Amino acid sequence: MSIQILQYEFLGPINLDEWGPPMEKVVFLIFSRKKDSFHIIYAGVCEKTEEKDYFIKNEDYKNWTKVSGFKNPLYLAILPMFDSSPEARMIVRNKIIRHYRPACNATTELNKKPDYTIRTKSDLDNSKPLEKKIEKSEEKISCPCCGSEMKIDKVLENTTIVKCSSCGLSDTRLNS
Repeated sequence: MSIQILQYEFLGPINLDEWGPPMEKVVFLIFSRKKDSFHIIYAGVCEKTEEKDYFIKNEDYKNWTKVSGFKNPLYLAILPMFDSSPEARMIVRNKIIRHYRPACNATTELNKKPDYTIRTKSDLDNSKPLEKKIEKSEEKISCPCCGSEMKIDKVLENTTIVKCSSCGLSDTRLNS
């Protein structure tokens, strides 16, 4: 059995009591069930576990049961991402959290502080040119969806279009 969440095909949902290890490099979803529909109440990632009580030991387990209703069972669905980086799995998890807003992820910090600063035009006019620029051929762009390397698709006058060779996602970059 599988369930599609956004563009991802998750295995499950199965009753959380029926789950058994091992589990490695996955994005997982915890569901509550109301009549014939499932509602995502938590989205998380797991690097690797062999523990049968992995979910029961989770610090959010009590919150899951509270949100689901103590009498209602919890359900689990997983998205195996064996060849992905931890960052790629977090990107998928964050997309799901932004779209579905699971109740038990309410305090999850999705937006890290950017590693760049925004400068005004006057700052740019007064700034000195950079001594070293990264060669475009050396610059590797990772796909925000699956983590694979993105390749240049088209070079236009002011922008470059890059495309992921794995999932087909396109992105536009300004030419400097």
